[in-house]
Amino acid sequence: MTNSNAPTTFGTTAAGGPGIDGGATGVVQAIHTLDLHADVAALTAELMDIESVSGNERALADAVEEALSKLGHLQVTRNGDSLVARTSLGRAERVILAGHLDTVPLPTTPGSRGTVPSTWDGEVLYGRGATDMKGGVAVQLALAATLREPTKDVTFIFYDHEEVAAAKSGLGRLVRENRELLDADFGILLEPTNGTVEGGCNGTIRFEATTSGVAAHSARAWMGENAIHAAAPILARLAEYQPATITVDGLDYRESLNAVKIHGGTAGNVIPDQCVVEINYRFAPDKTPDQAEAHVRELLNGFEMVRTDAAAGARPGLNAPAAASFVAAVGRAPLPKYGWTDVARLSEMGIPAVNFGPGDALLAHSDNEHVHADDIRECLAALTRWLS
Repeated sequence: MTNSNAPTTFGTTAAGGPGIDGGATGVVQAIHTLDLHADVAALTAELMDIESVSGNERALADAVEEALSKLGHLQVTRNGDSLVARTSLGRAERVILAGHLDTVPLPTTPGSRGTVPSTWDGEVLYGRGATDMKGGVAVQLALAATLREPTKDVTFIFYDHEEVAAAKSGLGRLVRENRELLDADFGILLEPTNGTVEGGCNGTIRFEATTSGVAAHSARAWMGENAIHAAAPILARLAEYQPATITVDGLDYRESLNAVKIHGGTAGNVIPDQCVVEINYRFAPDKTPDQAEAHVRELLNGFEMVRTDAAAGARPGLNAPAAASFVAAVGRAPLPKYGWTDVARLSEMGIPAVNFGPGDALLAHSDNEHVHADDIRECLAALTRWLS
């Protein structure tokens, strides 16, 4: 397959996207023209070839906006580098199809194939974003272009800054500033799931557990108290901990609780007077973050702990009427989502949501990131069946 994604359209963008370099110089940026009616795998390659590492989504957002604005059956709204495109057909149900435009940074290892531009090896597409998640975004765009009379009203969401701190999330910004555009009965986040519906997601919470000691010269260690040694019981309790598998609405969510980083000490000849163990608990969506915190504090009772970050999980979302018909259209038994995804944001708004997209999530962010063309086509086919 070939990709001729040359920047051929010039000018300012519609619906609030300036499309100019820095917004102040007056230098008009080239806007890449996307062919939404091309084979969806080829469209994926086009999207991948527009580098969009978090913070650099502008060029891709411009291209997506330019393509969507040509579709007369959609109402397109832009907020920063996020876009919402909606049908208004008066259907009984409205569903959200959402995906993020950004990727993690490009690999630095020489010879890595998970980079930009994309490359083909037969029917396998290599490059940054192949699985996470430009295949899913390509499916969204193909559906937006081809399904002019879907059986449900559809809200397509394309957002920036997913792969970085939650405070920067484009979806979070849309929730705060354009909430009226996001009402729906059901949501699908097109994150990679190997073409299987994955319901809800685990929550995540992080802590710093600190031990204190007394600094001393290491040649006279008995004059001090070693804070790193004092952290040994923390590590022992975490190592001995047996994580639970908890059934929520028929799906089994496997939990995990781990030390993910440890730091302490000032020099090779000084007994350390402080040690910090960073801890991450991935908890089933039967718990709130506060309940998860109470669980960890009970396990590590007696140690000084500070909660540094938390995000609630999401229940499977399979009890929604639209979910049953969607699972039937996919034709595979649903599975739980172990990692955290933005279905949690939709769930927090009262919108039951699932994950469903092309590609293997285990390849996401890897130096070997790739997806098979047929996986993208099958994902598109399943959603087309469901919405037709």
